[in-house]
Amino acid sequence: MTKKHLVLILVVLVGLIAYVHYFTDWFTPGTIQIIHTLRPPMPQKRSRPRSGDDSANVNVVSFALNGKFKLTELKVVLAADMATNKYPHAIWHLVSESNSVPLKAFIYGMDIKGMHSKITGIRPEALEAGVGYHLSLSAGELKGEYDFKTSERAK
Repeated sequence: MTKKHLVLILVVLVGLIAYVHYFTDWFTPGTIQIIHTLRPPMPQKRSRPRSGDDSANVNVVSFALNGKFKLTELKVVLAADMATNKYPHAIWHLVSESNSVPLKAFIYGMDIKGMHSKITGIRPEALEAGVGYHLSLSAGELKGEYDFKTSERAK
């Protein structure tokens, strides 16, 4: 091989490496993308007494993910509490050791198969209208974070 061929191969190789680095996501850590939707609460077909349901005046928050993920941890905290506190109080905190089902969407406060409350016996706290919240979740090495607010239900 001549010197000209070696230089040409080197230039093509450097160009290929630059392309892969700048125009693909092969070397970036994966993230979970999250969007939320606010929906009015659905009326019950059978009237059952509700025990301590304070969130009836707020729209239901549902979350959609960019794929099916086996979540290992899900945590919702107040955004203001997170900004001022190193260890904010979680209003909803679920964990899974091994067997959570793959999810593409979930609703705030729902029971997710294979996940349980971090602290036994704790139920999700009711959301308040107009208050900012921060959702963080992980599925193994993948992580996702999202800020959201809920609104008051239309009467």
